[in-house]
Amino acid sequence: MFNTLRNSIIYQIKKYGQRTYIGNTLDTITNNSIRRQSKEPLNISYQLCGQPTAITHPHLMKNGEVVPGIQLCEFKKRRDKLIKNIISYACVTNLGKSHIIIIPSASKVYMSDKIPYVFRQNTDFLYFTGCQEANSILIITAKNENFVTTLFLTQQDEHSELWDGPKTGIEIAPKMFGVDAAFPVTEFEQFFTSFMNENKKSTIWYDNVDVAQPNLHNKLCELMKITSGQMVVSPTNIIHKIRLIKSQSEIDLMRKSCEIISAAISKTIEISKPKMSEHHLFATVDYECRMNGAEFLAYPPVVAAGSNANIIHYITNNQIIKDGDMVLMDAGCEYHGYSSDVTRTWPINGTFTQEQKILYDIVLDVQNILIHKLKELPSLDQLYHDMCFLLGKRLQESGLIPKHLNKNELFSAVYTYCPHHVSHYLGMDVHDTGKISRSLKLQPGMIITVEPGIYINHKNRFAPPEFYGLAVRIEDDILITENDSINLTENCPKEIIKIEALASQHL
Repeated sequence: MFNTLRNSIIYQIKKYGQRTYIGNTLDTITNNSIRRQSKEPLNISYQLCGQPTAITHPHLMKNGEVVPGIQLCEFKKRRDKLIKNIISYACVTNLGKSHIIIIPSASKVYMSDKIPYVFRQNTDFLYFTGCQEANSILIITAKNENFVTTLFLTQQDEHSELWDGPKTGIEIAPKMFGVDAAFPVTEFEQFFTSFMNENKKSTIWYDNVDVAQPNLHNKLCELMKITSGQMVVSPTNIIHKIRLIKSQSEIDLMRKSCEIISAAISKTIEISKPKMSEHHLFATVDYECRMNGAEFLAYPPVVAAGSNANIIHYITNNQIIKDGDMVLMDAGCEYHGYSSDVTRTWPINGTFTQEQKILYDIVLDVQNILIHKLKELPSLDQLYHDMCFLLGKRLQESGLIPKHLNKNELFSAVYTYCPHHVSHYLGMDVHDTGKISRSLKLQPGMIITVEPGIYINHKNRFAPPEFYGLAVRIEDDILITENDSINLTENCPKEIIKIEALASQHL
């Protein structure tokens, strides 16, 4: 009977595309399921799904949350906003009135036979569903302003669950994730083909460049050849515009992520001393993050002692730290799906040398000025331009760049000292919403980094030899608000007197 009802829903989705009918039919399915399993309450199903719930993990989640910190109603609002934006875009560009939006989850990735890497969900899929299942698909079909949301999930299987744990069943997925219907992923091909055959002028919204599921992508390419004539448009730009502005729930999670990494880096500075290895400090910041609630580090951290810090993305982290070295640590953690990203530089023996202090003063002063400028709501590119001007001026004042250079020559010289941008968007991903241009003016609700740096290797033709091998970067995570900016990582010390005091505690 259940299969018959499910097929009926698929038919009605194709024919009417009306949310009301789907909701009523799902209630019928749920009631029938409960009657069939009267000895096993629905709550038991929630205890056997593929991710934490308020029942199984009350220490992590509250009632009504799909994932820690975010209520079911917020996911529904996100999907509503996505549809409104797509319909609006379609009207402007004459894409028609029938749409199918395909957002795949991530797939499991294996380091070797049967040994998986830690699973991390595709953040676009997670943002609109809250679902942590691998190899799943979110489908939104829309006609005019009516739309239906459907999840396709891997079927529950006793043998695989013996090894990998429970999966979220299609019976409870509609209620759990607030979607209209859920079906086995094996039925996706039939669903897609049927929809496209009955809606031949539909626009297919699918990212065929940054592929989340290779197998699904190959299948879609085959199916789109059969149902030729439809336009394929990536929804990623629209998705990232929505993700760019954080809700209060997201801001709260980001704030906690920033608090955890700030405390972890502070502790790492405190316990550091000469003759430790970079790996020891890596292990410390990782341990402190996890012990304070983070699931894992947001990216492989940079723990660079001495001249290693001139390698911007140095992650080998296996050198012994010599007395007199500075350590540059760039680390962040992921807390319930939201990332932080902080950099601090400190003297391993608790005292900056004269040359180290000159560079540190310049970077800290420039960063403070840039953070203050955020209240003017510049673009990130404008912020970068300001950084180049400020760094150039301060490096000239310190004798590290000649004063006779014109503007273009000055900016070229600055690039030899700082070859990276000063900021990026931050959120569920460390380099968040990658499709959003850095030329966009800042808006309230955005979270960004501010991270000027100076790096001096022996090839630098401007710097005196006593500066060779030195590198300093300072990075904080900043929330943009209506009236000002809020430094979410201000609890991580960066003033010279505080850094030296903290780094001297265990000498």
